[in-house]
Amino acid sequence: MESPAIDDLDHQLVQALQIDGRASFSRIAEVLGVSDQTIARRYRKLLTTGGLRVLGIADDERIGQTQWIVRLTCTPDAAEPLAAALARRPDTSWIGLASGGTEVICTMHARDERARDALLFGKLQRTPRVVSVSAHLKLHAFYGGPLGWYSKADRLDPAQAAALAPPPVEAGDDPVALDTEDKALLAALAGDGRATVAELQAVIHQSGSAVRRRLDRLRRTGVLYLDVQFEPGAFGYELHTLLWLTVAPAALSAVGNALAGHREVAFAAAVTGQCNLMAVTIFRSTHDLYRYLSERVGVLDGVQHVETAPILRQVKQLTYDAHR
Repeated sequence: MESPAIDDLDHQLVQALQIDGRASFSRIAEVLGVSDQTIARRYRKLLTTGGLRVLGIADDERIGQTQWIVRLTCTPDAAEPLAAALARRPDTSWIGLASGGTEVICTMHARDERARDALLFGKLQRTPRVVSVSAHLKLHAFYGGPLGWYSKADRLDPAQAAALAPPPVEAGDDPVALDTEDKALLAALAGDGRATVAELQAVIHQSGSAVRRRLDRLRRTGVLYLDVQFEPGAFGYELHTLLWLTVAPAALSAVGNALAGHREVAFAAAVTGQCNLMAVTIFRSTHDLYRYLSERVGVLDGVQHVETAPILRQVKQLTYDAHR
């Protein structure tokens, strides 16, 4: 159940931050028709009561990295220690416990083949009480990344959303090369996407104008995007579920695009493996999940099989490895 402390203005603020996580309180206040002080006060409240965080995320594709979704089946007594150990690695970003506590789901960002193989073929294969390991390479994202789940909240009208939208990304086909200062900025923004220019100056020891130019370049080229994270339960969404879909190859694009348009889908991507499409979904109740599977996913042409894996606990959220 949604917390009574969360009201319409809170929802609007979260969606505004999802659109532009570095938008100033004054800009958000102007669009929402309230005072700067009100927005600042609501933001501080959501930090403590809603687990709100704005994080700067480096897009893997734009820096020439690959992303793997790893499924680890293990004995129940091994799941939590394994998840905790993976959470300490700088090359993992999202870790959850699923399937009654016998499965660990891990998102891994591979700097190179050597780092990938050391984890997938070395450490994990030799870990006691790990029953099976399957790794799925992300091939194409239909939804996720810069398109955060709360962008679908519809708490803002189209004019408000347009007024908050940052400049469009001008991403090219080739990966963007990062220097030491770029990596240091990304590492700092991974901890606080709203870090001030003065705080970032202290990280790279350059002028404020130089910091702003670097930030503008990282965002304009699509290397950096801002993601909003919060405790879904505080907003009334108690159930997170992973969907693993087997889809006829000819229908993969159509099904992926259909899922991207669903309000319940926070992430959807084509992946390698027998299940060739993976999605992260969010619901208020098990009844909503049932209706979604039976009435929206089950009727899509080309869907041959669906496996559901409710997330019992999220162990780690996004982070950035400065040594990429």
